[in-house]
Amino acid sequence: MLKKIKCAAAIAAALLAAGCSSDNVVQELSVSTDGSTEGISADTASAESETDTDSDSETSDETEAVTIQADINPLTGESGYNTEAAGKRPVAIMVNNLKAALPQYGIEQADIIYELPVEGGITRLMAVYADYTAVPDVCSVRSCRYYYPLLCLGMDAIYCHWGSDQTIALETLNRTGIDHLDGESESGLFYRDAERAATYASEHTGYLKGSELADKIAEKGFRTDIADEYAGTIFSFAADGEIITPDEMTASSVTLNFSAEYYSTFTYDAATNQYMKYHSGSAHVDGKTGNQLGFENVFVLQTNVYSYDGYRLGIDLDGGSGYYVTGGGAQTITWSKPSETSPITFYASDGTEITVNVGESYIGILGTDDTISIS
Repeated sequence: MLKKIKCAAAIAAALLAAGCSSDNVVQELSVSTDGSTEGISADTASAESETDTDSDSETSDETEAVTIQADINPLTGESGYNTEAAGKRPVAIMVNNLKAALPQYGIEQADIIYELPVEGGITRLMAVYADYTAVPDVCSVRSCRYYYPLLCLGMDAIYCHWGSDQTIALETLNRTGIDHLDGESESGLFYRDAERAATYASEHTGYLKGSELADKIAEKGFRTDIADEYAGTIFSFAADGEIITPDEMTASSVTLNFSAEYYSTFTYDAATNQYMKYHSGSAHVDGKTGNQLGFENVFVLQTNVYSYDGYRLGIDLDGGSGYYVTGGGAQTITWSKPSETSPITFYASDGTEITVNVGESYIGILGTDDTISIS
C-alpha cells in the first residue's frame, strides 16, 4: 500500500528557508514504501470489546508523486493552516457531555468531535485538534472510556483525560502504551475553573489549560512528529471551494437518538453549508464564544453496543454501517477500523472510499438498535 505523505514539517521548513511563501507551500515528491485516574463516580466505568492489536501492512516497491501542501489542516482540509504544525500529531481531549455540565467551552475550535454513549444513557465527547500548539482552554474534562484511546490510536493522537475507570479503561491505556495526559496524576495543565465552581458540581469544573499543553508534551518527551502511516489528510477531501451534495436522500435535519434523554440533532444551514448542532433539543453552544456548534460533515455510524457486565458498555469499533450527511444530502455508507491502530475509513455503496467536504466533522457512533432520523 502506498503511503501518501501530504504534510511534513521538515519539508515545509526547508521550502520556507529556500524563500517559498508560507501561505502555500507545495512540493511534489517521489515516495517509496517498503516492506492514566479521576475520582471514580457512578459514571466512570467502561468495558472492552475484542479487537486485534496488530494489522497486516501491505508493501510496495512502487513510487508515487505526492503533493505536499503544508498549509492544509490535515483534519479539515482547510487552507491557512499553521505550517509549523504540519506533520505533527493531533491532540484529543475527553469532554463531559452531561446536561448538568453544559455549556462546555473550547469545543467550538475542535476540528473533529466524536460522540459515543457511555453508561446510564449519557454520552461523552472527544474533541480533536490538529495543532497541539494552538489548543484553547477546554472544559469540562472528564474520564477515559476504553474505546476513546482506540480511536486516538487510529489518528496517532495524544490523548488527554481526567481519570479513568480502574478496570478495562486503565488496562487499555497501559496495554497499548498510548501517549496520554491524565488530570488525576499530572501536575499543571489540568485545573479547576474557580468561576464555574460557584454554580457547578466539582466534577464539571475541570479544564485543560491549552497554553500549557505544548510544554507538557515536551516535558513528557512524547513524540510530536506524526508517524508516516498517519501523515496526510485524515479524509480524501474535495477540492477547496467544491461542495459535495449526496443525492441518495435529502438531509435538512438529522437526529441521533443515543437514549431517550440524550440525543443530538443537526439542522442544515444552506447559507453556511453547516449542520448546526442541538443537544437534546437545545442549541449546543460553546460557553466562551456563545456560538452554536456547526459542522460541514456529519458521520452517523452504527455498530454493536452492548452491556459488558450489566453496567459498563462495550462498543465494537471494527466497522459497521451508517450515513454520511453533508451539503443538504445524505448517503448510506459502510465503515471499517480493522485493528486498534487503524484509522476509520468510510466507503460508498460501491466499495470505494468516499470524498468528504472540506470543513469540520462530527462523528457519532451509536448502537444498531438506536434510532436515526434523517429528513
